[in-house]
Amino acid sequence: MIALIQRVTVASVAVGGEIVGAIGPGILALVGVERGDGEAQAERLARKVLTYRIFPDAAGKMNLSLEDTGGQLLAVPQFTLVADTNSGTRPSFSSGASPEAGLKYFDQFIAHASKSVSTRTGRFGAHMQVSLVNDGPVTFWLQVKPGS
Repeated sequence: MIALIQRVTVASVAVGGEIVGAIGPGILALVGVERGDGEAQAERLARKVLTYRIFPDAAGKMNLSLEDTGGQLLAVPQFTLVADTNSGTRPSFSSGASPEAGLKYFDQFIAHASKSVSTRTGRFGAHMQVSLVNDGPVTFWLQVKPGS
């Protein structure tokens, strides 16, 4: 599983002009599910997102996690993160999970994350508009693979 995380001051996601999820300070996580991912990857990725130290401490160093700060999480499903872009000019999505598996493991990611922090989500399979104010900017690519 993959998460592209961004430290934000605010973020929201809309479907059809309606806001379906919005947060204040915290993390916007774009989440992709790869073929072969399972519940173990969903749990490990959620744990990594929640504990990754990207927020400043009193000295201004990135030493605090989302859990430490009490920030919020906005998780948006994004299958394009799993694209293979190594050849040609059109991405291949053959490494992505099926829509059924993608939804299942995205939901498990959310279930694990929401045990620790206030969590909002986008809508799986919908055309969404994501708005954010990236704080820093701070952006990281996190990935957990089966067996890792």
